[in-house]
Amino acid sequence: MTSPLTPYDHIADHEALSAFLSRLRVEYAENGAGWENRTLDAFLEALEAWVSSAQGWYANHEQVLPVEGDWTFFARALSAARHYE
Repeated sequence: MTSPLTPYDHIADHEALSAFLSRLRVEYAENGAGWENRTLDAFLEALEAWVSSAQGWYANHEQVLPVEGDWTFFARALSAARHYE
């Protein structure tokens, strides 16, 4: 199975984000034991830490952190996943 997202991939729209999330879920189902952050608590903690230091990741990959990214959409999606069926 290929990686769900490489550092140079681009998610252009919500359909591409949905497809990415599907690949990520399949990867977890097939190789979740290999993930460092296997519990929801650990995953969310790592997500928080990565978002806090994302500017450094982008700089290390010779990219610029998107200033006008739709951060609200991503936050709403994460929040909605708590109860959405």
